[in-house]
Amino acid sequence: MRVIFAGGGTGGHINPAISIADYAKAHDADFEALFIGTRKGLETKLVPEAGYDIKYIDIEGFDRRNMLKNASVLMKLMKAKNDCRRIIREFKPDCVVCTGGYVSGPVTMAAKKEGVNSLIHEQNVYPGLTVKGSEKYVKYLALSFDETVKFMKDSSKCVVTGNPVRTEILEANRDKSRARLGITKPFVLIFGGSLGADRINETVISMLPMLKADGGIKLLFGTGERNYEKVSSAARQKGITDADADIEITPYIHNMADAMAAADVVVARSGAITVSEIAALGKPSILIPSPNVVRNHQEQNAREFERAGAAEVITEPELSAETLYGKIRRMLDDEKYLKEMSANLKRIAKTDALEKLYELMKDMSGN
Repeated sequence: MRVIFAGGGTGGHINPAISIADYAKAHDADFEALFIGTRKGLETKLVPEAGYDIKYIDIEGFDRRNMLKNASVLMKLMKAKNDCRRIIREFKPDCVVCTGGYVSGPVTMAAKKEGVNSLIHEQNVYPGLTVKGSEKYVKYLALSFDETVKFMKDSSKCVVTGNPVRTEILEANRDKSRARLGITKPFVLIFGGSLGADRINETVISMLPMLKADGGIKLLFGTGERNYEKVSSAARQKGITDADADIEITPYIHNMADAMAAADVVVARSGAITVSEIAALGKPSILIPSPNVVRNHQEQNAREFERAGAAEVITEPELSAETLYGKIRRMLDDEKYLKEMSANLKRIAKTDALEKLYELMKDMSGN
């Protein structure tokens, strides 16, 4: 099977595509993949690291606050669509898989023009602009939540698959991961997504002296590449040095499967892929929804987990170092509560999305 994947910008769009490709590669000896992305996003790094080829197009998203700018965006869209048609003709894929983000738009349009079946995957409850705009071009709308069907015009295209969770996450083992990482005490993992999150970073910086004084917690803190130097400098000003072995600050967590499996509590944004991985591993979490997303979909994700007794939620207006540290400490001190939360997560987790998506790919390819 030959497949083109598209999705870019953040790890939340790229990692699902890589996970789907890895699954297909493990189940098809003749599998070949080509990715399409832009030179602005993390795909420039993550896709080659995963061992896949990538072609680049010049495209950007529509700006809801500056409508005049969108004239140039439309021009880029038309050129990107033509570039994608050329890539499709050269690679000759059996099908196309898109995982969201504005890169997916011209790819689905081009696939339709070239007579190649495609699907687009929506991670969140409320579909994004690209997914809604791509509906008429694709054969399947792969959805993560049952509720999303009501937002689509053609329910016959909808297949609820859940979010693809990386195989290494599904196979991760807490005890083995803790042994590999040398974890011997309560372990908290904090990250704000692949690009980082300023508000979370600022709060954790203020919380670091509390953790140092506590002395009973091991912290791994992912700042995002663009914020690492700023956060490291601020941590030093707070008196955190290399001698503080229980506080590890890193720009990007490359061994996320081990880190998440080893954690007792995860503090993170509530993007769809993140909460799906948390659920798959049954990890108690504190979710801090980003307010800077369309239709506030991260808070919708977080509240769904909160209602299921599967996560604690702190909104940005409520967020402070004292609030975050207090919640972390209370959760770690209540083993019964952590076990209950983990059990609730296991009940709502969907762990067969990769299998379902692969079956859709085979159907689109005529296999």
